Amino acid sequence: MSQPEPTRPVDVDGFRSWPTGRLLSTAARLVEHSWEEVLRAHGTTHAGLIALHTLTDGPRSQRDMARACRVTDQTMSRTVERLERGGFVTRATDPGDERRQRVTITPSGRDTYTRLLALEQDDESLTSGVSDPAALRALLIELINARRESGA
Repeated sequence: MSQPEPTRPVDVDGFRSWPTGRLLSTAARLVEHSWEEVLRAHGTTHAGLIALHTLTDGPRSQRDMARACRVTDQTMSRTVERLERGGFVTRATDPGDERRQRVTITPSGRDTYTRLLALEQDDESLTSGVSDPAALRALLIELINARRESGA
């Protein structure tokens, strides 16, 4: 009579057989999609949040914002247009140079930015259902540092 095979956890979706890179990529996409939903619910995008960040210390030209965000002037122009339509920023001609647009964050934009920063810091929303969120965070930091040090 043969011995019964030891029982293993059922891997219905096949995740246990996936390579680590695919697991990390999938987890990152799922977290990113979840964050994008939060941003949409607040009327903005990831690009919009970054643009708002550049305005927290005061008005800037669109060109300065583009440089700070490392995007093209055209990309920043589209982002600022969306933020302006949402009431998060205002644009006005720069009195010192009529060719430039000065962008200013509105009170609504500042409030939204502050709320989104708080939500972004809320690890609990990202790690609900994870048995040891602190250990996960420590492993992610370790992995990032290891990849940086290896030049990857």
